[in-house]
Amino acid sequence: MTQRSVVTLGTSVLVASLALSACGTRGGDSGSDSGSGSGDAKKVAKIGVIAPLSGDLSALGKGIEHSVELAVKQANESGDLNGWTLEVAAKDDEAKPDVGKNAATALAGDKDVIGVVGTLNSSVAQSVQPVLNSAKIAQVSPANTNPSLTMGADFANAPKRTYDNYFRTCTTDSVQGPFAARYLFQKAGIKKVATIHDKKTYGQGLATSFSEEFKKLGGQVVEAQTINPDDDKYDAVISKIKPKAPEAVYYGGEYPQAGPLSQQMKAAGLNVPLMGGDGIFSGEFIKLAGATSKGDLATSVGAPTEELESAKKFVTDYEAAKFPEPYEAYGAYSYDAAKAIIEAAKVSLKDATSAESAREATVKAMADVSFDGVTGKVAFDQYGDTTSKVLTVYKVEGEKWAPVNTEEFK
Repeated sequence: MTQRSVVTLGTSVLVASLALSACGTRGGDSGSDSGSGSGDAKKVAKIGVIAPLSGDLSALGKGIEHSVELAVKQANESGDLNGWTLEVAAKDDEAKPDVGKNAATALAGDKDVIGVVGTLNSSVAQSVQPVLNSAKIAQVSPANTNPSLTMGADFANAPKRTYDNYFRTCTTDSVQGPFAARYLFQKAGIKKVATIHDKKTYGQGLATSFSEEFKKLGGQVVEAQTINPDDDKYDAVISKIKPKAPEAVYYGGEYPQAGPLSQQMKAAGLNVPLMGGDGIFSGEFIKLAGATSKGDLATSVGAPTEELESAKKFVTDYEAAKFPEPYEAYGAYSYDAAKAIIEAAKVSLKDATSAESAREATVKAMADVSFDGVTGKVAFDQYGDTTSKVLTVYKVEGEKWAPVNTEEFK
């Protein structure tokens, strides 16, 4: 199912759609017939969103969508867009590469789209990147963490930027995995772990970078297993891991599988913490894992949003907008991703006759984007990666994620 939401933001009011889908997504058509090329006096440019707006990961996807809506609303209210009005065109990728590719193709075909925020999943990004690159549309992800997306397949030995249009506001697995390994080995005192990943790009990359660092530190990976993303019973994997007596299990994947995995581990007598990356850092993980998730761990990009002085206005404004879903793990990074596109568009749209004609100039302007964002300083290096390397370890305490360690990875 393809879902779109439009926010026309020349005023302080978010435009409501005519209908709501069963999962709360606004319906409607944000086609280009009212855009900059139609002869209307109003000049319109659109920021697309590609994220899972339905399905198991929709909690994260809706947080991305709404945060972009908020950024666009405030940009239009600012009155400094050189006479242009921004709109949001959101599409559901269902966390599937082929659906994401179709969403990118549709957005590329809309002549008013000047930039795209997304995707959530690194595997989906691999399908979306070439489509948006061919259309010269800037793409900024708040959540993709696989290093190869910016530095190529041989990123460890010969990094090479593959798509000049692609940027991200989050740090990568090459930082997040080792950060988790250092926390477990050096601060939690854990020397033996087992690893599991879901065979997807994100999960496999995260588990690999974690394992390499953990071994380098002197730790022991006593067992390495995989699951299928569609599985919901993990007794076979748990039975292979349990006899090896790990002190923790590191999981590369996302919360729909991690939650039940944690619960089933504990039920089988494997009473050790499950740790994962930002893909499990959601309240949905705790709901799925239940009471036995106490003590489980996750890393996520940046410092806790609620504790950042720079994020206070974002949190207040998001709550005031009364979006039906919370901003979740990537809200602040999505807001900053949209803001980065907006800052570049202020340059590219200044003398442009249409949004489509300003696409390439927007990509070029992205390289010089630098501002104080919700998450801190927002700027990009030569590969399109964020220059910020701050991460946080969270632990489940009192049925909530509580931050236990925040620092810059060096």
